[in-house]
Amino acid sequence: MLFCFSFLWSAERPKVLTPEEAFHISATQDYQGVMIDVKLGEGIYVYDDKITLTITSPKILNITSFVERPKAQIYNDTLTQRHSFTLFIPNLLLENEIKKEPFTLKLSYQGCSELGICYQPMTNEFHFNTNTPLNKTALSEQDAIAAQLMQGNIFWVLLSFFGFGLLLSLTPCIFPMIPILSSIIVSQPSLKMNAKKGFLLSLVYVLAMSFAYTLAGILAALFGANLQASLQNPWVISAFSTIFILLALSMFGFYEIKMPSFIQTKISKKTGEMQTQGVFGIAVMGFLSALIVGPCVAAPLAGALIYIGQSGDVVLGGSALFVMSLGMGVPLLLIGTAAGRYMPRPGLWMQTISALFGVVLLGVALWMLSRIIPASLSMALWSFLVVSTAIYFGALEPSKEGLAKLLKSFWLLCLVYGILLFIGFISGATNPLRPLETLTSKGVVETSTSSLFTKVKSLEEFNIQLQASKKPVMLDFYADWCVNCVEFDQLTFRDERVKAKLAHFTLLKADVTYNTLDDKVLQKAFNIYGPPAILFFKEGKEVQELRLVGFKNADEFLAHLDKLGV
Repeated sequence: MLFCFSFLWSAERPKVLTPEEAFHISATQDYQGVMIDVKLGEGIYVYDDKITLTITSPKILNITSFVERPKAQIYNDTLTQRHSFTLFIPNLLLENEIKKEPFTLKLSYQGCSELGICYQPMTNEFHFNTNTPLNKTALSEQDAIAAQLMQGNIFWVLLSFFGFGLLLSLTPCIFPMIPILSSIIVSQPSLKMNAKKGFLLSLVYVLAMSFAYTLAGILAALFGANLQASLQNPWVISAFSTIFILLALSMFGFYEIKMPSFIQTKISKKTGEMQTQGVFGIAVMGFLSALIVGPCVAAPLAGALIYIGQSGDVVLGGSALFVMSLGMGVPLLLIGTAAGRYMPRPGLWMQTISALFGVVLLGVALWMLSRIIPASLSMALWSFLVVSTAIYFGALEPSKEGLAKLLKSFWLLCLVYGILLFIGFISGATNPLRPLETLTSKGVVETSTSSLFTKVKSLEEFNIQLQASKKPVMLDFYADWCVNCVEFDQLTFRDERVKAKLAHFTLLKADVTYNTLDDKVLQKAFNIYGPPAILFFKEGKEVQELRLVGFKNADEFLAHLDKLGV
């Protein structure tokens, strides 16, 4: 009888897990760092203050305080980790402490079961040959570029990055620099302008632009600072918009911007025939234009930043960024040279071209302001600019014979477009490229794709969403000032095929427009140097080889999603 009762009691009692069943610890390594996965069995928790992470070889160093983990939860009046979690040790930390030597990590912890049974303190050790692994087979595009930097011949590395720069020069992010440089060339005295001087002035602008990218990139990689994002605040944008407006007004002939005569005289005496007047100003414009209107982070730039951050080799990484920027500047050199070669002689043509570039500079100023002003106000200002420009250039005036009639036809079309923009402003449209969307679309118009996404403002909010999701998760890093981010929203994510595919995901968006402290922490947690960046998670872990940096159109993005097998 006693045996029967004992048997029944033991059969109904919950099973006590063995240590191996209660704690499953594994470690993996990639180009970003080491990830230690701690999977807890059912009803198992770990004391938060008992978790320690130590480098035991080639030297002993406790790195627990440098490694983030989920926020502890109170259980039985004690801080605990009650769910499985991952500890991430970035390669930058390892590189700073142990260079590229083989190393050993030791994880110590103690846990208990909710049944009231506690386990002895435990340790797991993991041995790695180097903190820059060379055996990863599946790499994201930016990680592959970082690997190329680590392994490649310096000549081919620099040549590749020059090619990357040429490709980046075809992205919309570089377009605002064209009118800025062109206006500089046009504003020069035409009698002294030729192809050679146009090229030299463009070279000064491009070199200053390249220096800005290189410096900002190195600072971002070494210190985790997104300098470009820091400059995208309303005060800075307003200040630069004002500068462009002042430059535009000078192109209309309201005043002339030049150095004081006594400074010009001193420069002329020291430089002779070099004609360096204005070169310093051009360099300043090139430097600041790169930071303000330059491209968002793309895969080559992200790869170089990852390499600098992990290796600390600022010479090769900085050189790659500089050469890449030169590649981005090639179209600017061609445009500047052509502008110098075909500069019109003084006269009515010169005034017309100067005024035209003044309008373009006003457009750049408005484009920058559109990041910080309401979309409806932006529509109204675009309408005013286009209508005023069309009238200024004679859309409503009698035309002469020949080419003048063709030009009037063009300005009449601009006038019509400006009127459509005003109609769009009145009807509530917000996209200057689709001014009649609220009038031509049936039903409610979705002016953005924000309704598809759930916004996360911090790393904690993201982790909560990640743990709660039963579907794969897509995290989109976005900023209003990022041209490629806006393209994703306006073009790629609006595609019906993409929408259908994204229905299988939990869609999260991290808006890092204002670069707040939470934004910085969230980006640092995933080694993100700036938007756009799209991360994919499956079963609570990032599929790192599918990390996407830079713009993809609908077809390219769908092909990328297919790799996830969803």
